[in-house]
Amino acid sequence: MSEQRSSRQQVGIYLLVVFAFSSVFYFLMLRAHTLGAGGGLYVFGIMWCPALAAITTLKLNGRNLADLGWKWPQTNFAMQSWLIPLLYTTIAYVIVWSLAGSFGLVKSTASALGEEIGWRGFLVPELFKSTGFTGTALISGVVWSCWHYPLLIWGDYNSGTPTWYGLTCFTVMVISISFVFAWMRLKSGSLWTGALLHASHNLYVQGIFTPLTRNTGKTAWFIDEFGAILPLVVFGFGIYFWSRRNEVTRTA
Repeated sequence: MSEQRSSRQQVGIYLLVVFAFSSVFYFLMLRAHTLGAGGGLYVFGIMWCPALAAITTLKLNGRNLADLGWKWPQTNFAMQSWLIPLLYTTIAYVIVWSLAGSFGLVKSTASALGEEIGWRGFLVPELFKSTGFTGTALISGVVWSCWHYPLLIWGDYNSGTPTWYGLTCFTVMVISISFVFAWMRLKSGSLWTGALLHASHNLYVQGIFTPLTRNTGKTAWFIDEFGAILPLVVFGFGIYFWSRRNEVTRTA
């Protein structure tokens, strides 16, 4: 058994060994010009180099592997270790998304305003004079949906799902969200609520969250305006604002 060295010497040995082991995989990946070379085995291998170096250092110094701290932590420490990365990544990405949202909202509003002057500026208050809130939201939602159909059916305004499926999801979403748009327009008396809602929707759905979502094969069936999840969630919002329909009056 080798004589145990000082902590400083052992750290020095560890650093030499870990970089020596890692150099094999550095060479393989750099030669291949991609981390994905070797079917992912090179990345797996280099990530185990620190562990192998630690085990080697312990053995060279006659130490037991138990010194590595294999004992499972108390529940509070385990939970904190799981949640801390979730917390700091959430904070970081909220900052990034907020900055992107601030810059992108201006451009998105400029585009959305073109629709909203018509849909919420004119159509919604005119319909409300004769049809009431429910009819106003439904009719404006159907018109708004149909206005998109030529691009959705014959163009490329889709995220990759079959036309019938994307059309169904999109229609449910647009009609549902029309209850939110109509309520905000009539309650506030301002078309700018529609412009901001529309711009924010386009920015976060089309500009941030959909591009950030990795495609695993069937992802398009669940995300974006043409997948199932967003319409279902928006439907819930539509129901909520419909339940508050009595808060808007004919004079709004």
